[in-house]
Amino acid sequence: MILTDSLLDFFLKTRKYTEQLCAPLEIEDYVVQPVVDVSPPKWHLGHTTWFFEEFILKAHVKDYQIFDEDFSFVFNSYYETVGKRVVRSDRGNLSRPSVQKVYDYRHYVTSAMKELFSKNQNQGLLDLLEIGIHHEKQHQELLLTDIKYILGNNPLLPEYSNDFIEHPIEEHQQEWVSVEEGIYEIGHNSEDFCYDNELGRHKVYLHSYEISNKLITNQEYIEFISAGGYQKFDLWHAEGWDWVLTNKIEAPLYWYSIDGEWHYYSLKGLQKVDVDAPITHISYFEAFAFAQWKGCRLPTEFEWEAAEQYFPWGKRWEWTESAYLPYHNYKKADGALGEYNGKFMVNQKVLRGGSVATPIKHTRPTYRNFFQTNLRWQFTGLRLVK
Repeated sequence: MILTDSLLDFFLKTRKYTEQLCAPLEIEDYVVQPVVDVSPPKWHLGHTTWFFEEFILKAHVKDYQIFDEDFSFVFNSYYETVGKRVVRSDRGNLSRPSVQKVYDYRHYVTSAMKELFSKNQNQGLLDLLEIGIHHEKQHQELLLTDIKYILGNNPLLPEYSNDFIEHPIEEHQQEWVSVEEGIYEIGHNSEDFCYDNELGRHKVYLHSYEISNKLITNQEYIEFISAGGYQKFDLWHAEGWDWVLTNKIEAPLYWYSIDGEWHYYSLKGLQKVDVDAPITHISYFEAFAFAQWKGCRLPTEFEWEAAEQYFPWGKRWEWTESAYLPYHNYKKADGALGEYNGKFMVNQKVLRGGSVATPIKHTRPTYRNFFQTNLRWQFTGLRLVK
């Protein structure tokens, strides 16, 4: 039995942190949607609130009064079971409801949740609350990276915050860690929280390999650029090469060559690239091409998990060579929550580790993030294997 008080405190701190992430924003920043993959901050604030109202309050509070009948249509993301919703690409057209009304909605639902869980000790309800908390934590990371994309595509390249440590340096020396061939167990194996895509613990056979104890740095990536990495078709998948040519890709996202020196947009504004920091904001295509150029490869997610104890991780989401697929005996939950992970197990690659934007208490060695191969607005990087 999870202690209600401690979980309720976790919930309230999570709700507060989401709003703290928005504190540096101007009111005009809340509605912008530069591309389909980026949602406006106002939408994140509403969607994470709708999740609790839809899946907990409406179902478990007698005579619960819905805050606004239109909000399920506005803030549903992809849950077909729940009903119709605003098309994802149109989220930036939602000048209404106002930002203030969305904050009123948050406070209304948070208050109702607090009242419910001050009385209810039902374990099934507590499990739903825990899922909802981690769902909001996922959106906290998306919120921060979406804010960066919004501000990073503003021609003025404005500063978001001077406090966020975006480019931490790995001080240790690079070494290759040898992992022996053998059978390894993969997947979540404790009573702590995890998502359903981490379940179905199973055995895999791995051949011997060596994995770097350090992420690739900006300096190493600059060497790849200088060597013509973006001009050599033989380093790229065919789809990746088409992506480079079609989009005229010459460097990681947010990078600019100014007077012969590389700069990047960061949450502190435009800065010179810190050559010692880990590379970030690269696609799977770019990670693969770099590994080819180095005569190495990306780890599979199983190789990564078998070796994670031997190196620090959590600064960058690390691209792996693994397709996002279900584990052995994977089972989707019934109802709407069954749409959470399973239906996305196609045409995506797994990333491991977490990033500087991942909230506290929201990552673990078995966490399986996943994105399409061309996306790079998250804090994505790479680690090599040979």
